Amino acid sequence: MTPALALEFVLLAALWGASFLFMHLGAAEFGALPTAGMRVTLAALFLLPAFLVKGVWADFRARARLILFVGLLNSGLPFALFAFAVLHISTGLSSILNATVPLSGALVAWLWLKDRPDGSRMLGLAIGFIGVTLLVLGKSGFSLPGAAGADDIATTLLAMGACLLATLCYGVAASFTKRYLTGAHPLATATGSQIGAALGLALPTIWFWPSQPASATAWGALLAVGLLCTAIAYILFFRIIAQAGPSRALTVTFLVPVFALFYGATLLGETITPWMVGCGMVIVCGTALATGLVKLRWLERAV
Repeated sequence: MTPALALEFVLLAALWGASFLFMHLGAAEFGALPTAGMRVTLAALFLLPAFLVKGVWADFRARARLILFVGLLNSGLPFALFAFAVLHISTGLSSILNATVPLSGALVAWLWLKDRPDGSRMLGLAIGFIGVTLLVLGKSGFSLPGAAGADDIATTLLAMGACLLATLCYGVAASFTKRYLTGAHPLATATGSQIGAALGLALPTIWFWPSQPASATAWGALLAVGLLCTAIAYILFFRIIAQAGPSRALTVTFLVPVFALFYGATLLGETITPWMVGCGMVIVCGTALATGLVKLRWLERAV
């Protein structure tokens, strides 16, 4: 990886890590659905000029229904779920759960596309599942009886469940894209998917729009998450895929929680617990194995 590409890689992780901070600031005043709706709408408007690139508009028209639909799976629903989650749990915890996206992708590909994982990847799925389970148990209050009220525990579990459901949406979207959109121009998919998400969230955004005027901070957060953390981040992501391949691009998931935890601790005063860090490391190790980024040769020989 060249120095310039490595810089783009770190910048992408920093942008996606910041998305949790900006979602929290925006959703605190706009609510989860309007935050998600404005995020994809701003991203779609920013990416519209991509249709002027040769072949992009024609490719989008040929696959419009599929691309618009995948936008709901890959952006609309996950963004709404994460915007809800960051209102009830820390942005750092949300980002750690987001790191299970490759795990969800591998599991969905196995069940849907019959992409059966080898021994190392099977072990990775198991390790990742254990890491998520430990993280949920540690945050549920089960390990510390009486530490939190039943309502607090239920809300925390619901928010964590929303994060995991969002990662499942990403996994389904990845397999859907592989099965039905292979060969589509990346800019057609990126731009069209944001348009699809914006259309899907248009009515909920209007319906749940807050009655009170939002502050400049909340508006700034929406602009940042829509333009920087979505539109520009997508461009960077596809550039990295084109130059380094999807496997290396996927490893950006490991860096995202580092930035999200840093932003949350320094700007929001969130607490980073050893339990969160430990479970996050278990999840990252499992993900590295499950995606094939790391292989255990002795296990492959045994299988």
